Amino acid sequence: MTTTTPRQAVEAVQAHPLLPEGDDERFTGYGVMGVPFASGHYLALRDFVATSVGPAYRAIWHRDPQGRWTIHTTGAPELTCPRYFGSVTATAQVPSISVSWHDDHTLDVTLGDQLSWRIELQATPATRMMTTMGGMLPEAGWNSSSVLAAMGPMARTMLGTGRIRLHGATPNGPLFKAAPLQVWRLAGAAATYHGENLGEPGPLGRQTHLGDFWLPQRGIFFVGRARFTPAGEQVDRTVGAAGTTMGR
Repeated sequence: MTTTTPRQAVEAVQAHPLLPEGDDERFTGYGVMGVPFASGHYLALRDFVATSVGPAYRAIWHRDPQGRWTIHTTGAPELTCPRYFGSVTATAQVPSISVSWHDDHTLDVTLGDQLSWRIELQATPATRMMTTMGGMLPEAGWNSSSVLAAMGPMARTMLGTGRIRLHGATPNGPLFKAAPLQVWRLAGAAATYHGENLGEPGPLGRQTHLGDFWLPQRGIFFVGRARFTPAGEQVDRTVGAAGTTMGR
């Protein structure tokens, strides 16, 4: 936890893509927990550099103003985010998602000619405190439902994100536990999706969620881990019913 910039933190986890111990389904990586736009659009990024269920992958989540979600994933849907959320989203398997750093606090995310997204990050007293607390908490704490239940309201108050839950049930059924070990606030974001400028970041009129996973009302970047109870055979049924699977 001695890294001082988001870029350094990402490079550290990429250099040492370690998974915590356990017999559940585990993921290590970074991303944008979520950023809402005043236009009603919503974007999130996941770049999991190591997983216990399959190869590393990237995913972009998009919600349109009508509330329809699509998860664009570079991996097989049954081994990536749709494994847990695909029953309430459309799914698009894509060849690649590009992430490049402009400087230590600015990154560009592109999805072919569909999405161009610039993200500017900053540390604040609140994010520094949350990161310090994350570094001090032992793995047993991150794996404790009672500890995570207490941390959600704390993060909401300190980061101004609206409701946050670090554990609960996914739409497909498996339970999740999220461990955002290091966090930064989005200082700015600009995105174009299918040729449409998404406008200025701003909270949605009504906070959105997928199962017990609440998407923040303010942009947050994280480096950390996630755990899920085994999905089992139900994954095949839910991914198949998710909507569309494109670009195979």
